[in-house]
Amino acid sequence: MNHKLERSEQYALIDLKESSFSDEVPASFEELVRKLFREGYHNLILVMNETKSLDSTGVGVLRKVNRLCINELGLLVVVTKDDEFINLLEDSKIPDLTILPTLEEAVDAVFMNDLENEFGAGEDDYDEDDYGGVSESKEP
Repeated sequence: MNHKLERSEQYALIDLKESSFSDEVPASFEELVRKLFREGYHNLILVMNETKSLDSTGVGVLRKVNRLCINELGLLVVVTKDDEFINLLEDSKIPDLTILPTLEEAVDAVFMNDLENEFGAGEDDYDEDDYGGVSESKEP
């Protein structure tokens, strides 16, 4: 698999230099992702600007990696501006796959996801004692 890899504190960036996400490429990609997960990376940005096609194996690997990222409260972001390739990805019906046109938007999505997880992981500030036993109304 021909690619360029960059690591930052928040994410790993994989710039795929392949015209097709098929044959041996998905297996190599999955192996790389497993290595990145062992290193603690759960946010992955996959730049697929040069990629024009994918096969069923590629779809399966993207589905698996996306699920792994989500399970670890991370995010897989596919970056491409190619409308036809975007349609292929959308037709693959990979649940909750994030597809964005620019690297800047992908980085922003990763930071937003981390912020949402950070705020969502905090303790709920609602304390019944603070409200004298009054609870929310159930009426519309």
